[in-house]
Amino acid sequence: MPLRKSILLAGLMAAALSTTASAAIIASATTSLSIRSGPGPQYPVVAAIPERGRATIIGCIEGSLWCQVSFNGRQGWAYSKYLTAQLSGRSLVVSEGLAQFPAATYTAPAVTVGSAAPPPVVTGTIVDRTVTGEPLVLTPPATVRDYVVGHPVQPVYLNGEVVVGAGIPDEVTLAPVPGYQYDYAYVNGVPVLVEPQTREVAYVYR
Repeated sequence: MPLRKSILLAGLMAAALSTTASAAIIASATTSLSIRSGPGPQYPVVAAIPERGRATIIGCIEGSLWCQVSFNGRQGWAYSKYLTAQLSGRSLVVSEGLAQFPAATYTAPAVTVGSAAPPPVVTGTIVDRTVTGEPLVLTPPATVRDYVVGHPVQPVYLNGEVVVGAGIPDEVTLAPVPGYQYDYAYVNGVPVLVEPQTREVAYVYR
Protein backbone atom coordinates (compact mmCIF):
# COMPACT_ATOMS: atom_id res chain seq x y z
CA MET A 1 0.00 0.00 0.00
CA PRO A 2 1.45 3.45 -0.92
CA LEU A 3 2.69 5.50 2.02
CA ARG A 4 0.17 8.30 1.39
CA LYS A 5 -2.77 5.87 1.51
CA SER A 6 -1.40 4.26 4.68
CA ILE A 7 -1.19 7.64 6.41
CA LEU A 8 -4.71 8.54 5.25
CA LEU A 9 -6.13 5.22 6.49
CA ALA A 10 -4.39 5.61 9.85
CA GLY A 11 -5.82 9.11 10.17
CA LEU A 12 -9.36 7.89 9.43
CA MET A 13 -9.06 5.09 11.98
CA ALA A 14 -7.77 7.51 14.63
CA ALA A 15 -10.66 9.88 13.93
CA ALA A 16 -13.17 7.03 14.23
CA LEU A 17 -11.69 5.95 17.56
CA SER A 18 -11.71 9.54 18.79
CA THR A 19 -15.39 9.93 17.84
CA THR A 20 -16.29 6.70 19.65
CA ALA A 21 -14.44 7.75 22.77
CA SER A 22 -16.01 11.22 22.80
CA ALA A 23 -19.47 9.70 22.40
CA ALA A 24 -19.06 7.68 25.60
CA ILE A 25 -20.67 9.43 28.55
CA ILE A 26 -19.03 8.97 31.93
CA ALA A 27 -21.28 9.18 34.98
CA SER A 28 -20.45 9.38 38.68
CA ALA A 29 -22.38 7.55 41.38
CA THR A 30 -23.72 9.84 44.10
CA THR A 31 -23.80 6.90 46.51
CA SER A 32 -22.74 3.26 46.53
CA LEU A 33 -24.94 1.85 43.77
CA SER A 34 -25.82 -1.70 42.74
CA ILE A 35 -25.32 -2.95 39.20
CA ARG A 36 -27.97 -5.52 38.33
CA SER A 37 -28.16 -8.20 35.67
CA GLY A 38 -31.29 -6.60 34.19
CA PRO A 39 -33.15 -3.28 34.22
CA GLY A 40 -35.23 -3.59 37.37
CA PRO A 41 -35.17 -4.21 41.12
CA GLN A 42 -36.07 -7.88 40.65
CA TYR A 43 -32.78 -8.71 38.93
CA PRO A 44 -29.76 -9.99 40.91
CA VAL A 45 -26.93 -7.67 41.91
CA VAL A 46 -23.78 -8.50 39.91
CA ALA A 47 -21.49 -5.65 41.02
CA ALA A 48 -21.53 -2.23 42.64
CA ILE A 49 -20.23 1.23 41.84
CA PRO A 50 -18.71 2.90 44.92
CA GLU A 51 -19.71 6.41 45.90
CA ARG A 52 -18.07 8.84 43.42
CA GLY A 53 -17.09 5.87 41.26
CA ARG A 54 -17.14 6.57 37.54
CA ALA A 55 -18.97 4.30 35.10
CA THR A 56 -19.60 4.47 31.37
CA ILE A 57 -23.24 4.74 30.35
CA ILE A 58 -23.92 2.57 27.31
CA GLY A 59 -27.58 3.55 26.92
CA CYS A 60 -30.89 3.94 28.73
CA ILE A 61 -34.24 2.24 28.19
CA GLU A 62 -36.88 4.62 26.82
CA GLY A 63 -39.60 5.30 29.38
CA SER A 64 -37.52 3.74 32.17
CA LEU A 65 -35.10 4.98 34.83
CA TRP A 66 -32.63 2.13 34.21
CA CYS A 67 -29.44 2.53 32.18
CA GLN A 68 -26.93 0.01 30.95
CA VAL A 69 -23.49 0.75 32.38
CA SER A 70 -19.95 -0.57 32.31
CA PHE A 71 -17.75 -0.41 35.40
CA ASN A 72 -14.37 -2.08 35.92
CA GLY A 73 -15.01 -4.49 33.07
CA ARG A 74 -18.49 -5.49 34.30
CA GLN A 75 -21.67 -4.60 32.44
CA GLY A 76 -25.14 -4.39 33.87
CA TRP A 77 -27.95 -2.01 34.74
CA ALA A 78 -28.03 0.86 37.24
CA TYR A 79 -30.74 3.18 38.53
CA SER A 80 -30.26 6.58 36.90
CA LYS A 81 -31.45 8.72 39.82
CA TYR A 82 -28.14 8.06 41.59
CA LEU A 83 -25.85 8.86 38.66
CA THR A 84 -24.69 12.30 37.52
CA ALA A 85 -23.04 13.28 34.23
CA GLN A 86 -22.00 16.33 32.25
CA LEU A 87 -24.91 16.94 29.90
CA SER A 88 -25.30 20.03 27.71
CA GLY A 89 -22.40 21.65 29.51
CA ARG A 90 -23.65 21.17 33.05
CA SER A 91 -23.79 18.47 35.69
CA LEU A 92 -27.17 16.78 35.79
CA VAL A 93 -28.72 13.75 37.40
CA VAL A 94 -28.89 11.21 34.60
CA SER A 95 -32.62 10.61 35.14
CA GLU A 96 -33.21 14.28 34.20
CA GLY A 97 -31.48 13.92 30.83
CA LEU A 98 -32.36 10.44 29.62
CA ALA A 99 -33.22 11.69 26.14
CA GLN A 100 -29.55 12.60 25.60
CA PHE A 101 -28.39 8.99 25.93
CA PRO A 102 -28.49 6.25 23.29
CA ALA A 103 -31.54 4.02 23.48
CA ALA A 104 -30.88 0.65 25.11
CA THR A 105 -32.91 -2.53 24.94
CA TYR A 106 -33.00 -5.61 27.12
CA THR A 107 -33.98 -9.14 26.18
CA ALA A 108 -34.45 -11.51 29.08
CA PRO A 109 -32.64 -14.84 28.75
CA ALA A 110 -34.81 -17.62 27.38
CA VAL A 111 -35.95 -20.17 29.94
CA THR A 112 -37.66 -23.51 29.54
CA VAL A 113 -41.26 -23.39 30.72
CA GLY A 114 -41.53 -24.93 34.16
CA SER A 115 -37.78 -24.96 34.76
CA ALA A 116 -37.46 -21.62 36.53
CA ALA A 117 -39.26 -19.78 39.30
CA PRO A 118 -41.49 -16.87 38.20
CA PRO A 119 -39.88 -13.43 38.49
CA PRO A 120 -40.46 -11.59 41.78
CA VAL A 121 -43.46 -9.29 41.93
CA VAL A 122 -42.72 -5.60 42.50
CA THR A 123 -45.23 -4.44 45.10
CA GLY A 124 -44.33 -0.87 46.04
CA THR A 125 -41.86 1.98 45.68
CA ILE A 126 -38.78 3.00 47.61
CA VAL A 127 -38.68 6.60 48.81
CA ASP A 128 -35.82 8.17 46.87
CA ARG A 129 -32.83 9.33 48.84
CA THR A 130 -32.92 13.09 49.54
CA VAL A 131 -29.80 13.37 51.72
CA THR A 132 -27.75 16.40 50.66
CA GLY A 133 -25.20 16.54 53.49
CA GLU A 134 -22.61 14.01 54.54
CA PRO A 135 -24.03 10.49 54.16
CA LEU A 136 -24.31 8.17 57.13
CA VAL A 137 -21.22 6.02 57.48
CA LEU A 138 -22.12 2.85 59.33
CA THR A 139 -19.87 -0.15 59.93
CA PRO A 140 -22.06 -2.85 61.47
CA PRO A 141 -20.37 -5.49 63.61
CA ALA A 142 -19.79 -8.88 62.01
CA THR A 143 -22.22 -10.38 64.52
CA VAL A 144 -25.03 -8.25 63.04
CA ARG A 145 -24.26 -9.48 59.53
CA ASP A 146 -24.20 -13.06 60.79
CA TYR A 147 -27.61 -12.61 62.39
CA VAL A 148 -29.19 -10.89 59.37
CA VAL A 149 -27.82 -13.47 56.94
CA GLY A 150 -28.64 -16.34 59.25
CA HIS A 151 -32.23 -15.20 59.82
CA PRO A 152 -33.62 -14.26 56.39
CA VAL A 153 -37.09 -12.75 56.25
CA GLN A 154 -39.69 -12.63 53.50
CA PRO A 155 -38.15 -10.59 50.68
CA VAL A 156 -39.94 -7.62 49.11
CA TYR A 157 -39.32 -5.97 45.75
CA LEU A 158 -39.90 -2.24 45.35
CA ASN A 159 -39.52 0.12 42.41
CA GLY A 160 -36.31 2.12 42.69
CA GLU A 161 -33.02 1.11 44.27
CA VAL A 162 -31.90 0.47 47.84
CA VAL A 163 -29.18 2.95 48.77
CA VAL A 164 -28.14 4.50 52.06
CA GLY A 165 -30.59 7.27 52.89
CA ALA A 166 -33.49 5.90 50.83
CA GLY A 167 -36.77 5.27 52.64
CA ILE A 168 -38.55 1.97 53.13
CA PRO A 169 -42.36 2.39 52.90
CA ASP A 170 -44.52 1.69 55.93
CA GLU A 171 -46.11 -1.42 54.45
CA VAL A 172 -42.77 -3.26 54.61
CA THR A 173 -42.36 -5.11 57.91
CA LEU A 174 -39.01 -4.57 59.61
CA ALA A 175 -37.42 -7.28 61.75
CA PRO A 176 -35.38 -6.45 64.87
CA VAL A 177 -31.74 -7.36 65.39
CA PRO A 178 -31.39 -8.41 69.05
CA GLY A 179 -29.34 -5.88 71.02
CA TYR A 180 -28.84 -3.55 68.04
CA GLN A 181 -30.35 -0.16 67.24
CA TYR A 182 -31.23 -0.93 63.61
CA ASP A 183 -33.88 -3.24 62.21
CA TYR A 184 -33.52 -5.10 58.92
CA ALA A 185 -35.41 -6.26 55.87
CA TYR A 186 -34.65 -8.04 52.60
CA VAL A 187 -35.38 -5.53 49.84
CA ASN A 188 -34.76 -6.02 46.12
CA GLY A 189 -32.74 -9.14 46.74
CA VAL A 190 -30.36 -7.72 49.34
CA PRO A 191 -30.47 -7.42 53.15
CA VAL A 192 -30.57 -3.84 54.44
CA LEU A 193 -30.33 -2.28 57.89
CA VAL A 194 -33.03 0.30 58.54
CA GLU A 195 -33.40 3.04 61.16
CA PRO A 196 -36.74 2.03 62.71
CA GLN A 197 -38.03 5.57 63.44
CA THR A 198 -37.24 7.28 60.13
CA ARG A 199 -37.31 4.03 58.11
CA GLU A 200 -34.21 5.18 56.23
CA VAL A 201 -31.74 2.62 54.92
CA ALA A 202 -28.58 2.79 57.03
CA TYR A 203 -26.57 -0.02 55.41
CA VAL A 204 -26.82 -2.30 52.37
CA TYR A 205 -25.31 -5.80 52.37
CA ARG A 206 -24.15 -6.82 48.89
